[in-house]
Amino acid sequence: MTRITVPDWDLADRLRSRVEVAVWNLVAPAPWQEIDIVVPPYQSDPSLLTALDGLQVRLVQSQSIGFDRVSEHLSPSTAFANAAGVHEGPAAELGMALLLAAQRDIPRYLAQSATGIWSSDVTRGLLDARIVVLGAGGLAGAFVDRARPFGVDLVRVARSRRSDARGEVADWGELPGLLADADAVIICLPLDHSTRGLVDAGFLARLPDGALVVNIGRGAIVDTSALLAELESGRLRAALDVTEPEPLSADHPLWRCPGVIISPHVGGKVATMTHAITGLVLRQIAALERGETFVNLVDLSVRSG
Repeated sequence: MTRITVPDWDLADRLRSRVEVAVWNLVAPAPWQEIDIVVPPYQSDPSLLTALDGLQVRLVQSQSIGFDRVSEHLSPSTAFANAAGVHEGPAAELGMALLLAAQRDIPRYLAQSATGIWSSDVTRGLLDARIVVLGAGGLAGAFVDRARPFGVDLVRVARSRRSDARGEVADWGELPGLLADADAVIICLPLDHSTRGLVDAGFLARLPDGALVVNIGRGAIVDTSALLAELESGRLRAALDVTEPEPLSADHPLWRCPGVIISPHVGGKVATMTHAITGLVLRQIAALERGETFVNLVDLSVRSG
């Protein structure tokens, strides 16, 4: 019978009718020497994967889309799959919430409501705003689909120029010119060697005064020191679901910058997540039983961060 480990009883109860399942957080001793599928805790540090050393594991099924640092701790002989298809919609939803909150000055109104102040002003809004979307994968696509009904001018940028069902995609070489008149930049990229530190001082300097940086990708894509300099001067604004470092300490200067909204990496944390993860694990179980290739496999040898 197929053997699977999962990090919590809720997921275990959803799967136990199909497989032999054990609850394992990768900290306690492993329940078996041979395990077909290991599901680590959500958003756990990749260093936990060293618990698999010496075990025979066929697949590690992550509950996250990202895979940065996994290659540092997982044996190359063990297959790794991410949770593509699970989090893109919810994360894009949060990206829209952050974008709207920043453009309509919602934090200021919330602060006013706490003290009973009625004071209004003209806000930027989204209609006709020019938004540069970094990425052309699942997360970027989900964001584009949610943003278009707001009447924005969207341009996607990725490694190579191409066209797809959502329209044209510009390449990195065109990015400097696109940033010059951007009202907002939305980061929807994975973290790897080519995207780490991509949003640096030079990138930010090309943005016009008052532009907004929204990050729903990975924190280390942005040079935090460079972003801090722009935020502390008041020239740029930011709305961040991911940061570098993470979590932010209570005394980190990002908390105190003007024009900043921070959510604590909750893009995928919605009530439907466990149901979606269950469906993905069931697909992997079916592939295993039929002798088919697992879905969502990531080649860590070429995509490590």
